[in-house]
Amino acid sequence: MDIALSSDNFSILVAALQKANLVDALKGTGPFTVFAPTNAAFEKLLKDLNITASELLLQPDLAKVLLYHVVPGNILSTDLSNGLEAATLNGEKIKVDLTSGVKINTSTVTTADLKAGNGVVHVIDTVLVPSNFVYQDVTPNPVIPKTGDAGLLPFALAGFLTLAGAGLMKKKLSK
Repeated sequence: MDIALSSDNFSILVAALQKANLVDALKGTGPFTVFAPTNAAFEKLLKDLNITASELLLQPDLAKVLLYHVVPGNILSTDLSNGLEAATLNGEKIKVDLTSGVKINTSTVTTADLKAGNGVVHVIDTVLVPSNFVYQDVTPNPVIPKTGDAGLLPFALAGFLTLAGAGLMKKKLSK
């Protein structure tokens, strides 16, 4: 979290981790290996899905996507081998491809081995989307119904009925 918080290049990732209530978990003792997508990676995903950042942050399965970027243990770039599969905290596996650079699934590692207090971070250029993530239509700014504006008609009717009732009572009492 300290690496993500120290750079504006990870502001969408930080917002997503906060929204999914994963900040404290990733500040834990670990060790963790995090494949951290940059803001540009998130912007590419938003464009591909044709959604806004607000809509992404409202996704009920947001935590599944974020946990798909975290592998338990401290895995440095020198520990990676071609074809290696690693289980993520999401429960699904990611696959390493070293045939042309370092790829995690289809995402390229742009910066490797950023050491953190509880593990290591590798910066990637594409958000990893697990197969167990289901995109759902959400409304980023729900319409709030207007309340308390019934106008003066109910008050006028209540006043009229009160006066009419008082008039009838006065007639009855005077007889």
